[in-house]
Amino acid sequence: MNATAVIVIAIGAAVLLGALAFMTLARRSDVRGAGALSAETVRRDAAARAAHPDEHEVPTAAEVEAEGAEARTGVALATIDEDTGLTPWVPPDPDALGVSRRQFFNRATISLMAAGLGTFSAASFVAFLWPTKTGGFGGKVPVGRIDDIRSGISAGDGFFYAPEARAWITEYPVDAVPKAEAVYATSLLPGMERGLIASYQKCPHLGCRVPQCVSSQWFECGCHGSQYNRVGEKKAGPAPRGMDHFPLEFSAAGEVTIDTGTIVNGLPIGTNTTGQEAEGPHCVGESDH
Repeated sequence: MNATAVIVIAIGAAVLLGALAFMTLARRSDVRGAGALSAETVRRDAAARAAHPDEHEVPTAAEVEAEGAEARTGVALATIDEDTGLTPWVPPDPDALGVSRRQFFNRATISLMAAGLGTFSAASFVAFLWPTKTGGFGGKVPVGRIDDIRSGISAGDGFFYAPEARAWITEYPVDAVPKAEAVYATSLLPGMERGLIASYQKCPHLGCRVPQCVSSQWFECGCHGSQYNRVGEKKAGPAPRGMDHFPLEFSAAGEVTIDTGTIVNGLPIGTNTTGQEAEGPHCVGESDH
Protein backbone atom coordinates (compact mmCIF):
# COMPACT_ATOMS: atom_id res chain seq x y z
CA MET A 1 0.00 0.00 0.00
CA ASN A 2 1.58 3.27 -1.08
CA ALA A 3 1.47 6.77 0.41
CA THR A 4 -1.45 7.91 -1.77
CA ALA A 5 -3.65 5.07 -0.56
CA VAL A 6 -2.74 5.83 3.06
CA ILE A 7 -3.70 9.50 2.56
CA VAL A 8 -7.05 8.54 1.06
CA ILE A 9 -7.79 6.26 4.01
CA ALA A 10 -6.76 9.00 6.46
CA ILE A 11 -9.14 11.48 4.79
CA GLY A 12 -11.99 9.00 5.02
CA ALA A 13 -11.25 8.35 8.69
CA ALA A 14 -11.14 12.12 9.36
CA VAL A 15 -14.57 12.57 7.76
CA LEU A 16 -15.97 9.75 9.87
CA LEU A 17 -14.52 11.19 13.08
CA GLY A 18 -15.88 14.63 12.15
CA ALA A 19 -19.34 13.16 11.69
CA LEU A 20 -19.18 11.47 15.08
CA ALA A 21 -18.02 14.70 16.72
CA PHE A 22 -20.84 16.66 15.05
CA MET A 23 -23.35 14.08 16.24
CA THR A 24 -22.08 14.46 19.82
CA LEU A 25 -22.32 18.25 19.67
CA ALA A 26 -25.81 18.04 18.17
CA ARG A 27 -27.00 15.85 21.02
CA ARG A 28 -25.52 18.23 23.56
CA SER A 29 -27.05 21.30 21.93
CA ASP A 30 -30.50 19.71 21.83
CA VAL A 31 -30.99 19.72 25.59
CA ARG A 32 -33.43 22.09 27.20
CA GLY A 33 -32.39 25.60 28.15
CA ALA A 34 -31.28 26.55 31.63
CA GLY A 35 -34.68 28.04 32.46
CA ALA A 36 -36.81 25.17 31.19
CA LEU A 37 -38.77 23.00 33.58
CA SER A 38 -38.20 19.32 33.78
CA ALA A 39 -40.94 16.89 32.79
CA GLU A 40 -41.35 15.80 36.41
CA THR A 41 -41.87 19.41 37.57
CA VAL A 42 -44.42 20.02 34.85
CA ARG A 43 -46.34 16.90 35.89
CA ARG A 44 -46.37 17.95 39.55
CA ASP A 45 -47.65 21.44 38.65
CA ALA A 46 -50.37 19.97 36.47
CA ALA A 47 -51.45 17.63 39.28
CA ALA A 48 -51.51 20.48 41.77
CA ARG A 49 -53.63 22.65 39.46
CA ALA A 50 -56.06 19.80 38.91
CA ALA A 51 -56.44 19.26 42.66
CA HIS A 52 -56.85 22.98 43.51
CA PRO A 53 -57.98 24.81 40.40
CA ASP A 54 -58.87 27.99 42.31
CA GLU A 55 -55.39 28.28 43.81
CA HIS A 56 -53.57 27.90 40.55
CA GLU A 57 -55.35 30.25 38.23
CA VAL A 58 -52.93 31.87 35.85
CA PRO A 59 -53.18 35.69 36.01
CA THR A 60 -53.86 37.58 32.83
CA ALA A 61 -51.36 39.89 31.24
CA ALA A 62 -53.34 42.92 32.37
CA GLU A 63 -53.31 41.73 35.96
CA VAL A 64 -49.60 41.13 35.91
CA GLU A 65 -48.97 44.58 34.44
CA ALA A 66 -51.20 46.22 37.01
CA GLU A 67 -49.42 44.45 39.87
CA GLY A 68 -46.06 45.57 38.52
CA ALA A 69 -47.15 49.18 38.16
CA GLU A 70 -48.59 49.21 41.67
CA ALA A 71 -45.35 47.77 43.05
CA ARG A 72 -43.31 50.50 41.33
CA THR A 73 -45.52 53.54 41.94
CA GLY A 74 -47.81 52.57 44.78
CA VAL A 75 -50.80 53.52 42.66
CA ALA A 76 -53.15 50.86 41.41
CA LEU A 77 -54.07 50.96 37.76
CA ALA A 78 -57.60 50.73 36.55
CA THR A 79 -58.60 47.27 35.48
CA ILE A 80 -58.29 46.94 31.74
CA ASP A 81 -60.96 45.17 29.89
CA GLU A 82 -59.47 41.90 28.71
CA ASP A 83 -61.40 42.06 25.49
CA THR A 84 -58.83 44.00 23.47
CA GLY A 85 -60.04 42.80 20.13
CA LEU A 86 -56.75 41.01 19.47
CA THR A 87 -56.77 37.55 17.95
CA PRO A 88 -55.67 34.98 20.52
CA TRP A 89 -52.35 33.22 19.83
CA VAL A 90 -52.65 29.78 18.36
CA PRO A 91 -49.61 27.41 18.14
CA PRO A 92 -48.50 27.01 14.53
CA ASP A 93 -49.06 23.79 12.67
CA PRO A 94 -45.80 21.76 12.80
CA ASP A 95 -46.23 20.71 9.18
CA ALA A 96 -46.64 24.33 8.10
CA LEU A 97 -43.73 25.47 10.32
CA GLY A 98 -41.26 23.12 8.63
CA VAL A 99 -38.30 21.22 10.12
CA SER A 100 -37.72 21.60 13.85
CA ARG A 101 -34.27 22.02 15.35
CA ARG A 102 -34.30 18.43 16.61
CA GLN A 103 -35.26 17.14 13.19
CA PHE A 104 -32.56 19.25 11.55
CA PHE A 105 -29.82 17.93 13.82
CA ASN A 106 -31.01 14.35 13.51
CA ARG A 107 -31.07 14.52 9.72
CA ALA A 108 -27.71 16.29 9.60
CA THR A 109 -26.16 13.67 11.88
CA ILE A 110 -27.46 10.79 9.77
CA SER A 111 -26.32 12.47 6.55
CA LEU A 112 -22.80 13.14 7.85
CA MET A 113 -22.45 9.64 9.22
CA ALA A 114 -23.56 8.16 5.91
CA ALA A 115 -21.12 10.40 4.02
CA GLY A 116 -18.27 9.49 6.38
CA LEU A 117 -18.91 5.77 6.15
CA GLY A 118 -19.23 5.98 2.38
CA THR A 119 -15.96 7.88 2.04
CA PHE A 120 -14.13 5.48 4.35
CA SER A 121 -15.45 2.45 2.48
CA ALA A 122 -14.51 3.94 -0.88
CA ALA A 123 -11.02 4.82 0.37
CA SER A 124 -10.46 1.31 1.71
CA PHE A 125 -11.68 -0.22 -1.55
CA VAL A 126 -9.33 1.96 -3.60
CA ALA A 127 -6.40 1.21 -1.28
CA PHE A 128 -6.81 -2.55 -1.61
CA LEU A 129 -7.10 -2.32 -5.40
CA TRP A 130 -4.17 0.10 -5.76
CA PRO A 131 -1.39 -1.36 -7.90
CA THR A 132 1.71 -2.62 -6.12
CA LYS A 133 4.47 -0.06 -6.00
CA THR A 134 7.40 -0.80 -8.29
CA GLY A 135 10.91 0.57 -8.30
CA GLY A 136 11.68 -0.15 -4.62
CA PHE A 137 12.26 -3.11 -2.35
CA GLY A 138 9.21 -5.33 -2.38
CA GLY A 139 8.68 -4.73 -6.10
CA LYS A 140 10.67 -4.92 -9.30
CA VAL A 141 13.96 -3.05 -9.01
CA PRO A 142 15.92 -2.15 -12.17
CA VAL A 143 19.67 -2.56 -11.61
CA GLY A 144 21.19 -1.64 -14.98
CA ARG A 145 22.39 -3.30 -18.16
CA ILE A 146 23.68 -6.85 -18.04
CA ASP A 147 27.10 -5.82 -19.39
CA ASP A 148 27.44 -3.18 -16.68
CA ILE A 149 26.52 -5.73 -14.01
CA ARG A 150 29.14 -8.15 -15.26
CA SER A 151 31.67 -5.32 -15.18
CA GLY A 152 30.55 -4.51 -11.63
CA ILE A 153 31.07 -8.13 -10.57
CA SER A 154 34.60 -8.04 -11.92
CA ALA A 155 35.28 -4.69 -10.24
CA GLY A 156 33.89 -6.06 -6.96
CA ASP A 157 36.19 -9.10 -7.00
CA GLY A 158 33.33 -11.47 -7.79
CA PHE A 159 30.44 -9.66 -6.09
CA PHE A 160 28.02 -6.93 -7.23
CA TYR A 161 25.74 -5.33 -4.63
CA ALA A 162 22.39 -3.72 -5.56
CA PRO A 163 21.41 -1.62 -2.49
CA GLU A 164 17.86 -0.78 -3.59
CA ALA A 165 17.13 -4.48 -4.06
CA ARG A 166 19.07 -5.51 -0.92
CA ALA A 167 20.63 -8.21 -3.03
CA TRP A 168 23.96 -9.57 -4.21
CA ILE A 169 24.43 -10.52 -7.85
CA THR A 170 27.16 -13.04 -8.61
CA GLU A 171 28.13 -15.19 -11.55
CA TYR A 172 26.56 -18.61 -11.87
CA PRO A 173 28.62 -21.13 -13.90
CA VAL A 174 26.73 -21.85 -17.10
CA ASP A 175 28.08 -25.42 -17.16
CA ALA A 176 26.34 -26.05 -13.81
CA VAL A 177 22.88 -25.10 -15.13
CA PRO A 178 21.86 -28.72 -15.95
CA LYS A 179 22.49 -29.70 -12.33
CA ALA A 180 20.67 -26.56 -11.12
CA GLU A 181 17.58 -27.40 -13.17
CA ALA A 182 16.94 -30.37 -10.90
CA VAL A 183 16.96 -28.42 -7.62
CA TYR A 184 16.40 -24.69 -8.23
CA ALA A 185 13.02 -23.00 -8.77
CA THR A 186 12.21 -22.42 -12.42
CA SER A 187 11.89 -18.67 -11.82
CA LEU A 188 15.65 -18.51 -11.13
CA LEU A 189 16.74 -20.44 -14.22
CA PRO A 190 16.53 -17.55 -16.75
CA GLY A 191 19.16 -15.69 -14.75
CA MET A 192 21.36 -18.77 -14.33
CA GLU A 193 21.22 -19.44 -18.06
CA ARG A 194 22.66 -15.96 -18.58
CA GLY A 195 25.32 -16.62 -15.95
CA LEU A 196 23.85 -14.59 -13.08
CA ILE A 197 22.10 -15.25 -9.76
CA ALA A 198 20.67 -12.76 -7.24
CA SER A 199 20.88 -13.64 -3.54
CA TYR A 200 18.96 -11.88 -0.75
CA GLN A 201 21.38 -10.17 1.65
CA LYS A 202 19.47 -11.39 4.76
CA CYS A 203 20.88 -14.44 6.50
CA PRO A 204 18.27 -17.24 6.80
CA HIS A 205 19.46 -17.86 10.37
CA LEU A 206 18.44 -14.68 12.26
CA GLY A 207 18.23 -12.05 9.53
CA CYS A 208 21.66 -10.40 9.71
CA ARG A 209 23.05 -8.79 6.59
CA VAL A 210 25.53 -11.21 5.04
CA PRO A 211 28.66 -9.58 3.57
CA GLN A 212 30.99 -11.01 0.96
CA CYS A 213 34.41 -12.38 1.81
CA VAL A 214 36.74 -11.59 -1.07
CA SER A 215 39.52 -13.84 0.17
CA SER A 216 37.40 -17.01 0.43
CA GLN A 217 35.00 -15.96 -2.35
CA TRP A 218 32.12 -16.95 -0.08
CA PHE A 219 29.40 -15.09 1.76
CA GLU A 220 30.19 -15.16 5.49
CA CYS A 221 27.78 -13.89 8.16
CA GLY A 222 29.52 -11.98 10.94
CA CYS A 223 26.68 -12.51 13.44
CA HIS A 224 26.81 -16.27 13.99
CA GLY A 225 29.30 -17.58 11.44
CA SER A 226 27.06 -19.04 8.74
CA GLN A 227 28.93 -19.47 5.46
CA TYR A 228 27.68 -19.82 1.88
CA ASN A 229 29.47 -20.27 -1.42
CA ARG A 230 29.42 -17.59 -4.09
CA VAL A 231 25.95 -18.56 -5.34
CA GLY A 232 24.47 -18.70 -1.82
CA GLU A 233 24.53 -22.44 -1.16
CA LYS A 234 24.99 -23.33 2.53
CA LYS A 235 28.53 -24.43 3.49
CA ALA A 236 28.79 -24.05 7.28
CA GLY A 237 27.27 -22.48 10.39
CA PRO A 238 23.87 -22.53 12.11
CA ALA A 239 21.72 -21.33 9.18
CA PRO A 240 18.93 -23.82 8.34
CA ARG A 241 19.34 -23.50 4.55
CA GLY A 242 21.14 -21.62 1.83
CA MET A 243 20.65 -17.92 1.12
CA ASP A 244 17.30 -16.94 -0.37
CA HIS A 245 17.14 -15.70 -3.97
CA PHE A 246 15.26 -13.27 -6.21
CA PRO A 247 14.31 -13.94 -9.85
CA LEU A 248 16.05 -11.88 -12.52
CA GLU A 249 14.22 -10.45 -15.53
CA PHE A 250 15.87 -9.30 -18.76
CA SER A 251 14.52 -6.88 -21.33
CA ALA A 252 15.20 -7.02 -25.06
CA ALA A 253 17.59 -4.10 -24.63
CA GLY A 254 19.60 -5.99 -22.00
CA GLU A 255 18.22 -4.21 -18.93
CA VAL A 256 18.19 -6.34 -15.77
CA THR A 257 15.44 -6.17 -13.13
CA ILE A 258 15.38 -7.91 -9.75
CA ASP A 259 11.93 -9.05 -8.64
CA THR A 260 12.24 -8.48 -4.87
CA GLY A 261 8.53 -9.17 -4.47
CA THR A 262 9.24 -12.86 -5.07
CA ILE A 263 11.52 -14.49 -2.49
CA VAL A 264 12.69 -18.00 -3.37
CA ASN A 265 13.84 -19.93 -0.30
CA GLY A 266 17.41 -21.15 -0.29
CA LEU A 267 18.26 -24.78 -0.95
CA PRO A 268 18.64 -27.39 1.81
CA ILE A 269 21.93 -27.97 3.61
CA GLY A 270 24.32 -30.07 1.56
CA THR A 271 23.34 -28.69 -1.84
CA ASN A 272 26.38 -27.82 -3.97
CA THR A 273 25.63 -27.41 -7.67
CA THR A 274 28.80 -25.47 -8.51
CA GLY A 275 31.38 -27.46 -6.52
CA GLN A 276 33.01 -24.20 -5.39
CA GLU A 277 35.05 -24.46 -2.22
CA ALA A 278 36.78 -21.70 -0.26
CA GLU A 279 39.43 -20.06 -2.44
CA GLY A 280 41.35 -18.43 0.39
CA PRO A 281 41.25 -17.50 4.09
CA HIS A 282 37.86 -17.07 5.72
CA CYS A 283 36.73 -13.68 6.96
CA VAL A 284 34.65 -15.17 9.80
CA GLY A 285 35.91 -18.17 11.83
CA GLU A 286 36.79 -21.40 10.13
CA SER A 287 34.59 -23.54 7.92
CA ASP A 288 33.47 -26.94 9.21
CA HIS A 289 33.26 -28.18 5.65
